[in-house]
Amino acid sequence: MRRMSYCRFSSDDFRCDLYCYADAAGGYTTHVAGNRIVGDIPRVPPVPASGDMAAWMEAHNRQSAFVQSAGRERIDLPHAGKTFNDPDLASFLARLETLREIGYVFPDHVLDQVREEMAEEPASGPA
Repeated sequence: MRRMSYCRFSSDDFRCDLYCYADAAGGYTTHVAGNRIVGDIPRVPPVPASGDMAAWMEAHNRQSAFVQSAGRERIDLPHAGKTFNDPDLASFLARLETLREIGYVFPDHVLDQVREEMAEEPASGPA
């Protein structure tokens, strides 16, 4: 299953350095952040199954206010602020692994999702 987006800068309560998605023009696009929010970003819990949204909305509003007023610090790593487009899942996974090794932060589930998609792809080769 091809996903619309794997992660966004707002993923993991705004602790994500990448915005990654399957590009409508082809391939897989990764935007690398050029800066990070400074400070301890308030977390927002998952949406409650009970439908009681009052506590969730309070946490969301607290986080939104923090993010809007927070300072930013420049990311001093190779590729900060750059955009990449990889032609296939294998190249995309290699890019993500390299960015992780360099020090970029993004949810672990992104790597898992890409690996799952690769496992679902039909084998290609001579018929």
